[in-house]
Amino acid sequence: MPPRRIAGSDAEAELPEYAGQYRLESRLGSGGMGVVHLARSASGLRLAVKVINAEFARDTEFRGRFKQEVAAARRVSGAFTAPVVDADPEADRPWMATLFIPGPTLAEHVKRNGSLSSAQLRQVMAGLAEALRDIHRAGVVHRDLKPSNVLLAEDGPKVIDFGISRPSDSELRTETGKLIGTPPFMAPEQFRRPREVGPAADIFALGSVLVHAATGRGPFDSDSPYVVAYQVVHDEPDLTDVPGDLAPLIARCLAKEPDERPTPDELMAELRHVSSLYDTQAFIPAQRAAEAAEVSAGAPAGSAEAVPDSRDRTTHVRGKLRTPAGSGGGGDAGSRDSASGADAGANADAGADAGAGAVSVRSRRRGLLTVVLGGVAVLAVGGALLAGLPGDDGSGRRPGSASGGARESAGEAFRPWVAKVGTGEGMAKCTYGGGALLCAGPGVLAGALGPRDGKVRWTRPAKSGEDVSVSAPVLSGGLVHTLTAAGGQLVALDPDTGRTRWKLNTSVYGGGAQYVGDTVLLTSGDGTVTGIDGKTGKRLWQGRPAGGAQPAFAYFGGELAYATTLTSDGTGTQVIAVDPRTGDVRWRHDLDGLLTPVGTRKGTLWLTAQNAYQETRSIVGYTPDSASGGASGSASDSASSRASGRASGGGKERRIPLDLPLPSTTAALHGDAVYLLAAGGALVAVDIEAGKQRWRRETSVSRASAPTADDRYVYVSAPDGRLLAADVRTGKLVGQTPTRLGEDGERVVAEVLPPMVVGDRVYASAPDGSVFGVDARRPADW
Repeated sequence: MPPRRIAGSDAEAELPEYAGQYRLESRLGSGGMGVVHLARSASGLRLAVKVINAEFARDTEFRGRFKQEVAAARRVSGAFTAPVVDADPEADRPWMATLFIPGPTLAEHVKRNGSLSSAQLRQVMAGLAEALRDIHRAGVVHRDLKPSNVLLAEDGPKVIDFGISRPSDSELRTETGKLIGTPPFMAPEQFRRPREVGPAADIFALGSVLVHAATGRGPFDSDSPYVVAYQVVHDEPDLTDVPGDLAPLIARCLAKEPDERPTPDELMAELRHVSSLYDTQAFIPAQRAAEAAEVSAGAPAGSAEAVPDSRDRTTHVRGKLRTPAGSGGGGDAGSRDSASGADAGANADAGADAGAGAVSVRSRRRGLLTVVLGGVAVLAVGGALLAGLPGDDGSGRRPGSASGGARESAGEAFRPWVAKVGTGEGMAKCTYGGGALLCAGPGVLAGALGPRDGKVRWTRPAKSGEDVSVSAPVLSGGLVHTLTAAGGQLVALDPDTGRTRWKLNTSVYGGGAQYVGDTVLLTSGDGTVTGIDGKTGKRLWQGRPAGGAQPAFAYFGGELAYATTLTSDGTGTQVIAVDPRTGDVRWRHDLDGLLTPVGTRKGTLWLTAQNAYQETRSIVGYTPDSASGGASGSASDSASSRASGRASGGGKERRIPLDLPLPSTTAALHGDAVYLLAAGGALVAVDIEAGKQRWRRETSVSRASAPTADDRYVYVSAPDGRLLAADVRTGKLVGQTPTRLGEDGERVVAEVLPPMVVGDRVYASAPDGSVFGVDARRPADW
């Protein structure tokens, strides 16, 4: 909908009254390209709506730039920016709505109150460094960081206005003769080599912004933009009156050559104590030293060493899960390989088999895509990878299982531990099953850790052709299963020794593999699904439950798995309930929107609903008609039903709208709530009994794991190795563990795995290759 104009004859008549569905209440500011208005959403949330001026709206080139701005803002929308709520770059007057963030810009603050103190400057520097790390990890270069584009919010600085930003891998180039940016805050390469501008240009701009914040002027100051450009390229910066303890660091930011400037992580390391100055629920991370020393590579497996941390609390570090010296070599298919490590064959802890449900990789596109690696694939479906999977009662455990298996007796304290997995750094992949943590890591195809103390029970070194595990090991049919990418094999191991029981060539199944209880569902690109017995590796059934479409499966305990695929017109989702042991279709139903299942409760399947921009706008509950039982039949009967467009099965549908759309979400259901985490860090709880959003909290964690919950807390793993806990009643953040990035602090983690809740313990993995366990009852002590 184009913006509607206010009736009248004066200048104000040219201002629009609405932008889309949002009524514009007042003007917040204006620039050469447009006006920013204060507006409100239907639920009352305040928004900042940018509306482009009419003359620029008629400019095709400018419209392209504005589309790029919207795309960039959506891409980085998160804790350190103003999240995008809605936009219409195709409107007569293009507009974009973001969450309104109270607070002055840095430019306004300096103009009104003078320069910042040294302590304030450190806070702003740390916050902007983390914001740039977040922006650059999203693949975006801002290119116009300046004081007027920095908002000073209560929980730290926010970077706004991505009008001239672009993806770092974009093929778009600056036109000859046109310099884009604000000269006093541009880097030398923006003048000399504008086509080669990268993330380091934002670091140079940060240095200039900090000089302005400290002195009220820039490091290159002149009334002439041409003189400023010459100074930026050739002269040394003027750091007069910059606090002496910060001047050297700011000078490094202003180095002429991009390679000589620090990275955001290096800046944060220099300012690690700044986070203690924040009085905020944003949990801006401290770059703290590791809580526990790693066991050296030569230490025997299973050795323990207690070291005090900065809070006089003991953390126990267990042996590395590593490949023994001299191991390697290939093995014939079907061979029974021996495992290595301490306590092989040790009795497993009594407990729930929380890992025997679905193991999935979350897709960022419509929740229906597949992640393919070297001939074998893991289906991308909704729900939390590796988390304790909810049963039909929404309890977070499989029906009939124990209440966690690791629950301590009253008063018995659980001592946290850290174990190293594999031969190097890199995110370990773990699940919980059979009373053990089942993990894969660099050089290790699979291994088992004791959940009480992190002690290594056995390891299975990766052999030739098994060097990459597509997913975490999982218990199925009483055996430990792992999928290898290079060889395209499913390997089943003895849960007590790690010896190979059987292998299956999965390279012919290009569509993916999904664990559903004691059944493995192998999917081909033509929609054929093959059910494999997890204990024997024998085929149970084969069919096409979604016809020629390739389905994604989700499993939440109980008797049914849920397959989803797009409807024939591409605007809806067909949900198919399948018996994983027989392939029989119990019911199928078409629902509007792009939906991803997240859990079941009291006979209702709950799903998240996304739009074409991958924004989640509502939660959908579907209860099949118990009287008719929905449609039934075999998987092979489904092709004709889909071809004819018939959606069988009645039932009831319920939709719960969110207060604001959430970009690229993951979700989990526990009890009477669905918890959603957006790519930018917004954590939201939706009460499915009351039918409304319960709370929203900004976590300051971008591209984190899917959430996991128990009756007390919601848990999230961050890309820097932290584990965070929030109160399920209020969303208040109550605890976090230290960062665990390892030596390569610049590593970008492709996938962050959700924490595992087992009774009164929480387990998580980190980019430094470690796996750790903490007491779920005391997150404030982490």
